[in-house]
Amino acid sequence: MILTAMLFYPGGEHLTSWRLPGGRPDDYLTHGYYEDFARTAERGGFTALFYADELYVWDRFPSGVEHVANVRPEPFGLLGALTRSTERIGLVATVSTTWNQPFHTARQVGSLDFLSSGRAGWNLVTSASDEEARNFGLDVNLDHAARYRRAGEYVEVVQGLWDSWDDDAIRPDVTSGRYADPAGMHVLDHEGEFFRVRGPLNLPRPPQGHPVLFQAGSSEDGRRLAGKHAEAVFVPGSAPLEGARKLADDYKRRAADNGRDPAHLKVLPALSPVLGETPERALERVDEIEALTPDRLSLDWLSHHLGVDLSGHPLDDRFEFDFSGGSNQVQTVFEGIRKLMERQSDPERFTVRDLYRTMLRRRFLPGTPEQVADWMVERFENGAADGFTLAFSSVPAGLEEFVEQVVPLLVRRGALPPELPAATLRENMGLPVPPSRYA
Repeated sequence: MILTAMLFYPGGEHLTSWRLPGGRPDDYLTHGYYEDFARTAERGGFTALFYADELYVWDRFPSGVEHVANVRPEPFGLLGALTRSTERIGLVATVSTTWNQPFHTARQVGSLDFLSSGRAGWNLVTSASDEEARNFGLDVNLDHAARYRRAGEYVEVVQGLWDSWDDDAIRPDVTSGRYADPAGMHVLDHEGEFFRVRGPLNLPRPPQGHPVLFQAGSSEDGRRLAGKHAEAVFVPGSAPLEGARKLADDYKRRAADNGRDPAHLKVLPALSPVLGETPERALERVDEIEALTPDRLSLDWLSHHLGVDLSGHPLDDRFEFDFSGGSNQVQTVFEGIRKLMERQSDPERFTVRDLYRTMLRRRFLPGTPEQVADWMVERFENGAADGFTLAFSSVPAGLEEFVEQVVPLLVRRGALPPELPAATLRENMGLPVPPSRYA
């Protein structure tokens, strides 16, 4: 079972997790805060630390500035520092293919792979918000389809640059003065719809050949991209078992359709456990998360994902929405809201408050340690997941509780090794080293 420990909001999975007991909101820009997180995850047998990222402050609504912890360190500076604090856990950095350039990404992720001795991964995202576009010279974001075409070309350029040097091309010989063999260097000379990149990369081929490619995105365009390129995919995790298995099967089929071994695309659903000594206590802790979230913030979160301002809508009046216009933002969230509305047995009584309360609660899995372990093992053993992307309701407390209370149960049941068995991220994920395109 592959476990990745995700950090998005620095205080935990929810907008206001930073307010929960045991949080350390004054430490979000300190090395020690992230060092503790990484070491705890490594001690718990986690395969990777999954560092999510965005390139903007959520200031579309005043509540986003007033109530949300928007600060976070830049990924490569942080994960580079953590290479000295950890030994075996993978270090996965988010890079947007919408607002970056392939040469920079190839060099950054490749360098992290060298500095970590083969533990680097790249979480590919296509940025979804207009706020990010305005930081990079545009008023609105690229349309969804264009973002994914750009992402597909981006991957091909980055991986081509990683293959710039044969493994034996650089062999310094002080006596002869010969540093490298020119025949072992390859010029990419890429020209496509979005990029023109000559190469070669001023870095040897990384220790893993290609650092592991993670991807977040479950729209049709996202699934198509994953089937062609991704080696691990982060997907929604709230579906019932049969629906989760169908989703995993869909990704595996797409990999096979692209001539790949389906076993080399790992499906890692999101999981946000909320633990309690009893089921009732776990539910009480979810109540605490909800109680710390102002109504206006929840309303603005819905407004963000639906693309309309709901601030004037009475919270306890019936909610109606025309979904026919679609969304140019995170389509998985948009579709999740649409499907939730469609499933209402009595839509006449479904209010805005009901909607955002349901959306908040479906993100969490409350239960005892035994119940959470049972849920994970059932999905793992029934083909619905190769592992899980864990985003804890609070940090650091949620991770510490999971490592102390759930990990021993998973080890006892044979679903998780007592410690990471190998040195590289690829080995620990059961992935082969890809051959160079020039081999």
